[in-house]
Parts: sequence; structure tokens; C-alpha cells
Amino acid sequence: MSFRYEIRLSGSGGQGLILVGKVLAEAAAIYEGLNATQSQSYGPEARGGASRSEVIISDGDIDYPKAENIDVLLALTQEACEKYVTELKDDGVLIVDSQMVKNIPEGKFQVVKIPIIQSASERLGKFIVANIIALGVIVKISEVVSIEAVKHAIKSRVPKGTEEINIKAFNEGITLAATWQNENL
Repeated sequence: MSFRYEIRLSGSGGQGLILVGKVLAEAAAIYEGLNATQSQSYGPEARGGASRSEVIISDGDIDYPKAENIDVLLALTQEACEKYVTELKDDGVLIVDSQMVKNIPEGKFQVVKIPIIQSASERLGKFIVANIIALGVIVKISEVVSIEAVKHAIKSRVPKGTEEINIKAFNEGITLAATWQNENL
């Protein structure tokens, strides 16, 4: 039996979630030798409107490229959390920005609350890398792809000249997730 792992990245347009989906899919497909699909959806207002990116990773064929039984849901806004949490598996993981998502819906899923956006601004001085911090959190919590594979994909996908800050942001996300795990598991 092959494994199928579904990740939904949700928030608002302009948060870089589509880039994160592409990086994650590339890490799985090119650097890990797995099958991966990435799809995206965003509201007509694009920047500021609802946005989501989905990544499906499998060691077998992916017959249907839409996430229906989500293993990991990243919600960077309250609206995204409320809209998509119903599609999260009972034993799935809900990762939320602890500053932006205050009301956590009831469920059998695990909740990971981390100040992703605040960390981008305060620790790295760049709000724009919050998406890559979130990627680090996802990779550390899920372990669905290796850290090294994602670093390679980041270097090939981010705009030239931003590789160093993006790798720092990714490492920050890994550190935040490790700290959360040490405090909560």
C-alpha cells in the first residue's frame, strides 16, 4: 500500500503560500524521488483575499490532484482556519499562526500554535519570509520530506539574491517547531 500525504496551505493572497507549495512539491518530486502535485486557488482580489495552495505527496500514482483528506492544514488567518478545518483528518495536524488565529475549532486533530508572522518580523526583520518560516514548521512537524531536500528546492525557487534570508527563515521555522514539540509532546 502506498502512502498519500495531503497538505493545505491557507491564508490570504500575498502571503507567499503558492511559492511554499511549489517548493514543497519540488522537494518531494525532484530531491526525494516521490510523486507530487501542487495546485492553487485564490480569490479574485488576489492580494488580501483568500488564498490556498495544496500539495499531495505520494510514493505511488496520484490519480486525483485535489486534497480531500488533509493530513496537515496551515492556517495563517482566522478565516482560512474556519473555512478549511472541516477537511482535516481526525488525526491530522492544524498549524496556526498563534497571533492571527485566536479561535481554534473543536476537533480530534493536533493543534500547533506558533507566532509565525511575528517571528518573521521580530527575529528576521522581514515580514515577507513568514511563508518560509511556516514551511520550516510544516517540514519539522510532518517529516514528509527531508530538510535537505527542501533547502535545495528553496535555493532553486526563491528569487535570486534572497536565498540566504529564505534559508534563515526556513531554519527559524524548524527551530520554532522543535521548541513547540519539546514543550508539548
